[in-house]
Amino acid sequence: MGISPWHIWMFAAVIFILLEMFTPSFFMACIGIGCAAGGVGALLGGGAMAQLLLFSLGTLAAFLGVRPLVLRYFYKKSASVRTNVDGLAGRTARVSERVDPATGQGRVVIDGDDWKAATDGTAPIEQGEPVVVVKVDSVVLTVRKLAT
Repeated sequence: MGISPWHIWMFAAVIFILLEMFTPSFFMACIGIGCAAGGVGALLGGGAMAQLLLFSLGTLAAFLGVRPLVLRYFYKKSASVRTNVDGLAGRTARVSERVDPATGQGRVVIDGDDWKAATDGTAPIEQGEPVVVVKVDSVVLTVRKLAT
């Protein structure tokens, strides 16, 4: 008992769906769906042309029908979700080294990371005081003394 064509189609379908983990655009999964359709054709006894036709139609249907739905509902890009450095603005930090507006020197700690800091005010902010991050400019956080 050898490997039948439907085994090969289903193996290819699994491989393409696994590859989707590395290319999150639902591109490989569409090809995997097409492979599964070709596998069903092989399982039902269709010839090579029928299998290729079902593969093509299954892939096309996944690209035109399933992919837009998946991208709309699962790959949302939201402006309200800020990550990485963009997520620091508006957060609270603690001054680890005096922030002096005259020298432009100072440091703050946020989430355990130590950042260069500048103040948008005229008065220095002493070590240990809480501050709010106003903006991020490269590796420098502009901070303001927290209103108490």
